This record gives sequence, structure tokens and C-alpha cells, in this order.
Amino acid sequence: MTSPRFTQQIENLNVEVFTQRQEMGRAAAEDAARHLRQLLAEQGRVRIIFAAAPSQNEFLAHLAVADDIDWARVDAFHMDEYVGLPDNSTALFSYYLTQNLFDKVKPGAVYRIPASGEPQQLCEAYSTLLQQAPVDMVCLGIGENGHLAFNDPPVADFNDPQAMKIVELDDICRQQQVNDGCFPSFDAVPTHALTLTIPTLMAAGRLFCMVPGKNKHWAIRETLTAAPSVACPATVLRSHPSCTLYTDLEGYGELPNA
Repeated sequence: MTSPRFTQQIENLNVEVFTQRQEMGRAAAEDAARHLRQLLAEQGRVRIIFAAAPSQNEFLAHLAVADDIDWARVDAFHMDEYVGLPDNSTALFSYYLTQNLFDKVKPGAVYRIPASGEPQQLCEAYSTLLQQAPVDMVCLGIGENGHLAFNDPPVADFNDPQAMKIVELDDICRQQQVNDGCFPSFDAVPTHALTLTIPTLMAAGRLFCMVPGKNKHWAIRETLTAAPSVACPATVLRSHPSCTLYTDLEGYGELPNA
């Protein structure tokens, strides 16, 4: 079991800080795997939503090799997707998750957000799939601008009536995709995406939030200290009854009394 260097609780939010992001990913995966095993022991199927981003690399690598998980009884979803990329693009989030998790563990059902089609119809169809039963777990990150999924500050809504929607990505979000190495330039990043809304993510029973790296320091600080507001959408995590934020020293900054 991997132990954190430092822990704290901000309102309902548990925070665990690790020296290195590899340790962070391993610990988060151990906790998520433990919870998943418990759910599988109690119910027939488990529904999980996954984020797709380099911040999830270490977490997914360790989760993919966790033992004693009956993935055949897992229904897997993802939380957002670009609009306008070709079906075979390696920048698609569905491609990332297929390569980093789905092809390795073979979930019983994988519900990918289609890359092509009329966006509003795609939202309605995916919303219907999600709403067929409660979501048990969400494995997510936080963007450099504090976004959850693609709920950037200009479009985030803590009381969104929709389960999924079409959004225009703000400039900070698009630049992050370049910073992450997902696109060669700002202009190559799509301007629009489909995203699950904040209430959809917050309705899940358990949230595991992995946020490593110095580029996330502002977002982590705001998440933990700012008044809850869509100016930093991730501040809503402090109100979830069962969410843990995992980060590393680069993301968190200096520890108290260090």
C-alpha cells in the first residue's frame, strides 16, 4: 500500500499528496481497485466514468494490472469527446482510453462517445445510456482552468439541467491540450466538444480525482481555497460526500511545516 506524504480535508473533500506522480497514480489505483472489488461483491454490475488525459496515465497503468477484478461486470463510459475529429484520430479520448485501459482489461460493456454524427443527437443518445442506472464511480482530473470534463468556467453550471451538452472550449483549455502534447498547435485543437455536465459527474457514488504536475498548481490551490464558484468549477468537489483528490508535490506546492 502506497502512503501519502501529507493529507488534509477541505470540507467533504479528502486530499492526499504524494512525493512523485508515479506514487500518486499507484495509490489512487489501489484505492479505486479496492472500491471496485467491494462494489462487485455487493452488486451485479458496476458503472464507471473515466477521464482521458495524460494526468491519468499513471493511475490507469496501475489500475489496468490490478488483480481480482471481474471487469466483465463493469460498464465503462467516458466523460467528454471532441467535435470534428475524424473517426480514426489518435487524439480522440475514446482512442486514449481504448489504448490505456479498455483493450487491457476488457470491460463487459464499453460505451464510447461517437466521434461523428449530429452533436445534439449524440448527446441525447449518450445521456439515455447514462441514465439507465446510477453511476457508481467517476475517475477524473481537473483542468488547468479548474474545469471538470469540458465544463470550462464560461460554460460550467453546478445546476445544469442537461446530462450532457455541446460546449465551446475556452482558450486556456485549448492551450492545455497543446501543453499536454495532444495537439501540435493551438489552431489544431478543436473548438467544440461534447461533455457530461457537472451534476452528472457529481451524482456518482464515489469520485477519484487525479491531478498531478506543476501546470495544475493554480487549479489545485483554487479548488481547495476559493469560494465555490464556476470561476473554478472543481470547487464543487468539496461538496461531494465521497471524493478524494490525489496530487503530487509539484501540483500541491509546499507542504505545511515542510
